[in-house]
Order: sequence, then C-alpha cells, then structure tokens
Amino acid sequence: MFAPGLLAGRRALITGGGTGLGRAIARRYLQLGARIAICGRRLAVLEETAAALRVEIPGADIAVHGCDIRDAAAVESMLDAVFAEGAPDILVNNAAANFLAQTHRLSARALDAVLATTLNGAAYCTMGVGRRWIDAGQPGVVLSILTLSALQGAAFTVPSAMAKAGVLAMTQSLAVEWGRNGIRLVAIAPGTFPTEAAVARLRPGGLDHGDVPLNRAGRHEELTDLAAYLVSENAGYITGECVVIDGGRRYLGGARAGVRDMLAWDDAAWEKQREKTPKK
Repeated sequence: MFAPGLLAGRRALITGGGTGLGRAIARRYLQLGARIAICGRRLAVLEETAAALRVEIPGADIAVHGCDIRDAAAVESMLDAVFAEGAPDILVNNAAANFLAQTHRLSARALDAVLATTLNGAAYCTMGVGRRWIDAGQPGVVLSILTLSALQGAAFTVPSAMAKAGVLAMTQSLAVEWGRNGIRLVAIAPGTFPTEAAVARLRPGGLDHGDVPLNRAGRHEELTDLAAYLVSENAGYITGECVVIDGGRRYLGGARAGVRDMLAWDDAAWEKQREKTPKK
C-alpha cells in the first residue's frame, strides 16, 4: 500500500507544516512522491523545516508560505501564491491552538485565540481551496486533523473541543455538498502522539499511558501512514468519515490523563500551570 510512488504526481498544502504532526505528515508525503507546500505564522521555522527535509529526502519538492490563517485575507493571498506555483489537490488542515485552562476564567481573547486558528482558519483554507477546485473542475481531498474531544468533549480544553467539533461538522457537511465535484473530505482523531508543544501545554504531569489500553503513545509514523492512505486513491470511496487512532483510549472514557486530578486543583495550582504554558 505504501509503495514509494503512492502519492506521485500529487501536491499537498499542509497548514502548521513547520513543526509537530504537520512536519511529520509533510515528511511522509514527500517520501511517497508528493510535492509539498507548508504554511504557518513563523516563516523562519518553515524554512528550517524545508531545508532539513530537502537534506533528508533528496529531490524533495517543498515550498514555504508564511501565513496567519486566522486572517481570511492573508489566507486568500497565500492560496493565490500556492496555486500559482501549481494547484494542490490535497489540503491538510493541521494548524491548531490549545492550552489547559479553567473555562470560566477564559477571557474572550483567549477563547478567540483558539477558535480563530482551529476553526476559522481551517474553514478559510477549506473554503478557499474548495472554491478554486470547483471553479477549475478539479477533484481534491481535504484531510483535517482533529482530536478525541471533537467526538466527546474535553474538560479544561473546551475552546479546542468546540473548534474541532466544528471542523468535524464541516467535514461531514461538505462531503455531501462537494461530493459531486469529486472532492472528498476526511478526518483523523488522534489519541496520544507526543509533540514538544503538546506535552508542554497539555500534559502538566508528563506522559502517562494508564488511560490507553495499548499502554503506549502512538508513533508518528502510524499517524502519517494513515494520513497518506486517506488522501490516496486507495481510499477513493471514503468521504465524510473521521478515523480514530488512539490505542483504544476512548473506550476508557477518553478523558486526558490527569483530568480527575485537575478537577481538584486550587487557584495556586492553576496559576502554576499558566506560568508553564508557552506564550505565543
């Protein structure tokens, strides 16, 4: 299934492609023959990632585009540039924002910071790419990276749960609306696939696999192989679906490890957590 040419002739735009899971997906797509464009707010990070991947994968075709996807006009400008280089036929909505917080203490600005990137940004990119595909009569695939919270909510990361649930609804809705145009929309809801940023923001006690029946974290290559399969022609009859890859975690209730402890945290404990949360 994962022959080197699986994605040959394909081009993918990956949001948040400079770090974490976005970078891992970009690497796998390049290995399978795709051309890649990655976008994100930090151009230097994108350029560093692109340079590293070109060394790791000789002949890798990877373009970088600085873009704050919270800004609809910036997204349109970025898409104009990406399509001018060669129209992508894959969009990966990976960029997201999230942090631990007591919901009743969130400011409107904090709420908007998560919704603007995770929901609005994904919608701007999807609508912009979809419009261009439909106008050109071009088929395509949109893959959105969700979380388990999209399916069942999550205490202390409520804005993210709201946003990811919205992206899931978009996936299911547009699968119907755009199906006749040859456009598929699919999603992945990962469990624990550690990245440096996610551990810092969301795992205050470090990693604990007691909430995972398989008793381990997921390996990035397991997620990226799934991401490659879903956008490939091998999955050509799958649309509107969200595939869960979580080691069985949701069958234990799906709550993030440590939530029971967090329910008992006092104000001092939450202040300590806020101090550890990386500032953007």
